[in-house]
Amino acid sequence: MTPHSARGPRGRLEALLDGMRGRRVAIVGDAMLDVYLRGDVDRISPEAPVPVVRVRDRKYALGGAANVAQNVAASGAVGTLVAAVGEDASADRLRTMLSEIGSSDRALLAVHRPTTTKTRLVARSQQVVRFDEEDDRDLEGDDVDRLLVAVSDEVAASDALVLEDYNKGVLVPVVIERAMAAARARGIPVIVDPKFRNFFHYRGATIFKPNRRELESALGASVRLEDAGTLPATLERLGAEHLLLTLGERGMALVSSGGTVDHISSAAREVYDVVGAGDTVTAYLATSLAAGATALEAAVVANLAAGVEVGKLGAATVAPEEILDAFDAS
Repeated sequence: MTPHSARGPRGRLEALLDGMRGRRVAIVGDAMLDVYLRGDVDRISPEAPVPVVRVRDRKYALGGAANVAQNVAASGAVGTLVAAVGEDASADRLRTMLSEIGSSDRALLAVHRPTTTKTRLVARSQQVVRFDEEDDRDLEGDDVDRLLVAVSDEVAASDALVLEDYNKGVLVPVVIERAMAAARARGIPVIVDPKFRNFFHYRGATIFKPNRRELESALGASVRLEDAGTLPATLERLGAEHLLLTLGERGMALVSSGGTVDHISSAAREVYDVVGAGDTVTAYLATSLAAGATALEAAVVANLAAGVEVGKLGAATVAPEEILDAFDAS
């Protein structure tokens, strides 16, 4: 944390965390419902050579862009999710869960397709199978028109914009372009968590945040971190203000215009589960920038938050107090 406060780095961190409270973040992207079925395996099925799992527990969790909204809420900010869901029980549950964290469901648009639902069957602490219910074709026609209205309304009332792309059909090119144009008109930061399909449609983003695998897949080549010119050249190709490359246990690399590269070491002390860490990073990048952080400060805060999140099981949220504790322990 850079010492932009008379109280030093910790004082600056406290100021940013305090500044997140009440900030408004619009999250546009692919919402999902995660379902976890846990049980025991005692025998093999007589019908086929597969284990029979007797389900003992069922748990629901917000996934994808909905998990970003959940982490925004945990920071003390107010997140509004702009997404498409079905007219089904999964959508009803998503709406209820968003309400429980204080996030409005007014921009959840019902479309004629199932809500993206990922069900994981876990036995003896191991995932046996995952089955997905979804239609990931691009939205079109009236669905896109309604989505554009919701995007315009929410960006107009927000302090930051997140574009959370899981390639499930919400972030089609026209939605990306209109959302970013609205954010530019408002002068608010844009944080992009990309996937392959529209990887190069986010020119002008404030922070473009892929992981290494996503970046290499989009570029069609390995990323040589030891080559000083690789990341600045990649940033120029992407057309963003900053590239934040997440590197797992190696931390993060923040590349800024002018060729500056800042390496941020991982803040994780123990790693139990990396599920949801990327969503935590995205959320805290948005709320930090909304609170007035520089890109480097936002990356440091997000890195601290990710270090806390991976020490928990499943997709978990991180509170500001936990970030301060992680800072003190670093």
